[in-house]
Amino acid sequence: MMIRRAVFDDIPLMAALLGELFTIEDDFIIDVEKQSRALSMMLENHNAILMVSVVDGAVVGMITVQMLISTAMGEKVGLIEDFVISEKYRGMGIGRELLNALILVSQKEGLKRLALGADHRNHKAVSFYQKQGFDTSHMGLMYRKV
Repeated sequence: MMIRRAVFDDIPLMAALLGELFTIEDDFIIDVEKQSRALSMMLENHNAILMVSVVDGAVVGMITVQMLISTAMGEKVGLIEDFVISEKYRGMGIGRELLNALILVSQKEGLKRLALGADHRNHKAVSFYQKQGFDTSHMGLMYRKV
């Protein structure tokens, strides 16, 4: 397994991974064109970090972070937008390694906190994040289209 920064050629496989993720979450709709466009925009954005796990030349995991400035912390922080390992490769430690790699890159970028949203019904994911040092917050994500 290799972990590296994502490149434009990874977009089709990353969009497929997002399809796997979105089948788990009720809030999102699979639309490969939209997901591919968003990934392309993120790769062009200097305030985003996209990393992939590669096994035998295929992208099997991905994580994306968008950098923000937190008024509460007075520092740069990161919001993990997407984190998914292909179902076939789950339970092999790939997610832990990918997250650890992201944490190292985030530290080099000067980020002081990483945040993410997780479906509270996805007990496996919540447990994974807690084991990786994430604390549960009383703040819940809310959405409004503009």
